[in-house]
This record gives sequence, structure tokens and C-alpha cells, in this order.
Amino acid sequence: MTGPSDRDALFGTRWIHMFEEDTAEGEVYRPETDDVPLSRRPRRRLSLSPDGTARILLPGPDDRLVETPARWEVEGEQVVVRPRRGAGKSPPVIRIRDRSLTRLVVTR
Repeated sequence: MTGPSDRDALFGTRWIHMFEEDTAEGEVYRPETDDVPLSRRPRRRLSLSPDGTARILLPGPDDRLVETPARWEVEGEQVVVRPRRGAGKSPPVIRIRDRSLTRLVVTR
């Protein structure tokens, strides 16, 4: 995987965790515009901007999404998303192992 360019599909897309598709390789995220099945379990979301900022949206205590600001950078063959310090209870670091126009595979 090479580093993302400004026109990369990674940007301008809100990615949603499709836990039904998770594999031993990692968690699968798809664009929020895809046909996402209804679920009682809230789905995590992720969005990245070309300027190095990111947003991680996690279900809160009442299942509403809570935003955590983050930053991303390229490390070797992966895009790594790190929550900003002082963002409260920070989610773990997200490592995007593989990406295409319609799918991200991440490890946490």
C-alpha cells in the first residue's frame, strides 16, 4: 500500500464498520453510502481528511455516536489513525492494512 493522495477514496468517505464481514485479517469497513444492514449493535465510523486529521465515531453510553478527533499518518505499508491526546476515553490506534474504493481492512 502506498501513501494516500488528495484524491484517494480514503478521503471524502465516511467508513462504517461492517462487523458481519470481519475476518481473521481484521475489521472490515465500507462506505456509509453502501447498503448497510440494520443492526441493534451500533456501528463505529471513521473519516479521514487529506490534511492529516481524522474523526472516529464510537457508540456512547446511550448508543449515540460520540466523536473523537484523531490524526493519521503513513507508517510503512499502513495508514495509522491515532486519537488525539486528551480526547477523554480514547479508542485504540487504528491501522488500515488494506484499502480499496469499497473496503478498508483495519486492525486495532
